[in-house]
Amino acid sequence: MTATQLAPVERPAYRDPNVLRWLGAYTASTTGDMVYHLALSWAAVQSGTPAQAGIVLALSAVMRALLMLFGGVVADRFGPRRVVISSDAVRCVVVLGVAALLALSTPGLWALAAIALVFGAVDALFMPAVGALPPRIAPSAQLGRVQGMRGLSYRISVLVGAPLGGLAVASGGPAAAFGAAGLLFAFSLPLLLALRLSPLPSDGEPREKTTALRDLTDGLRYLRGHRVLGPLVVVIALSDLGFVGPLNVGLALLSDARGWGAAGIGWILAGFGTGAGAASLLLTVRGRIPRAGRVLSWTIALGAVSIGALAYVPKLPVTVAVAVTVGLLAGLSGALCGALTQTECDPAYLGRVTSVTTFFSLGIAPLSFPLVGAAVGAWGPAPVFTACAAVCALGGIYGLSVKALRRAELPRS
Repeated sequence: MTATQLAPVERPAYRDPNVLRWLGAYTASTTGDMVYHLALSWAAVQSGTPAQAGIVLALSAVMRALLMLFGGVVADRFGPRRVVISSDAVRCVVVLGVAALLALSTPGLWALAAIALVFGAVDALFMPAVGALPPRIAPSAQLGRVQGMRGLSYRISVLVGAPLGGLAVASGGPAAAFGAAGLLFAFSLPLLLALRLSPLPSDGEPREKTTALRDLTDGLRYLRGHRVLGPLVVVIALSDLGFVGPLNVGLALLSDARGWGAAGIGWILAGFGTGAGAASLLLTVRGRIPRAGRVLSWTIALGAVSIGALAYVPKLPVTVAVAVTVGLLAGLSGALCGALTQTECDPAYLGRVTSVTTFFSLGIAPLSFPLVGAAVGAWGPAPVFTACAAVCALGGIYGLSVKALRRAELPRS
């Protein structure tokens, strides 16, 4: 036999029990997150005015944004598995405690605000750690598949989480919904504890004692000097800044202006979800997309054209078809961004690098929501969608202009 014949065949990620355990834990945790947010929204609306409820819901996002970068430091210092397990354990205890509190009494908004702050802080630790975990549970050549599976998991959580939360609220009020969320977080814990982690090159090396601020500065310096990751973060920031406003705020205003109502928004979002799910399925099956850097830049640029087109299509069925295209392109580019980040990054810095990309996606980009809403109200959907699409396209064009990113590849099996 030749050496090639003796070499073990690498198992696809979707057949790896270790990856499937991680996927089950991630699905349960993400679904629990969806149920929790619905329960918090309902409880806040019942306990105060709409403005007060909005403040309660915003507290979690503000806390998450403020602590996100240091969450990456924590993930790199203590290991992503330990941080993810601790985060889900805290969320489980806190949410089940809220369920018991609501079942026995009627707490004021201050209690809900406190829960929102705690949840935001825990999310700031959880999200970078989740992004840093896949290279420890799957070979580098399988990280594209892992990102595709993660995308499918998220779509399932969106489809299941909202109806499950609504059913729980309808049957037992917010207490039942918080209880359901807590049980989902609890379900993730044994799966996470059963994970087998592969050692990385940086494991076991002596670590100099430094402050968290110095670790963060060191991570930002590493990111700025990296030939692929530095430009990739710019691409992610620009594409998210142009993407999230139209998809989160603009669609509701567009549907209202066209007279499609809430049903119209539902159909458009269903189209987007179908496209994004198809992209995740494609990456799960194929595992590797050749010329990943070039493909992600082109999909961002073409996706930007589709985003702009949403405001110029007068018929709902055609708009839904365009939304499918947006979801397909955005889903593929997002998964490729994640896979390239995990394969290009030194494992010692992966938590911090992930925290920076997440900070732009979930911390900075949502700040455009009020601006997009005000602009649509003043000038209508078409110019605003066009301007946002231009910002998004700029990210793709910039990616194509950077040689190292344009030539970046995912590992072969």
